Amino acid sequence: MTEINEPKEASLEKNSVAEPSPKAKPKVISLRKLKRGQSAIINSISAEGEMGRRIRDMGLIPGVHVKCMGHAPLKDPMAMRLMGFTLTLRNNEADYITVTA
Repeated sequence: MTEINEPKEASLEKNSVAEPSPKAKPKVISLRKLKRGQSAIINSISAEGEMGRRIRDMGLIPGVHVKCMGHAPLKDPMAMRLMGFTLTLRNNEADYITVTA
């Protein structure tokens, strides 16, 4: 005679449920370090004088959302999308801007 084994119910342990992983903390990095397709929010601008005024005149002010559209083949300049337009910025200018990514 063949005995048929019915599946036994799996016992559930308290700790067997996977807990959701904590969200990664946002990083503050230089605007220059954004990768293609990565979005961020401008955190601060450390440029002063004429350079700082020029950067702010282009719309790069704290709180603005930016998205990196890519870098030129030699990594300079970079293109980004913000407030409905595309802007290119040289790396030496982007180094003055920190973003939260």
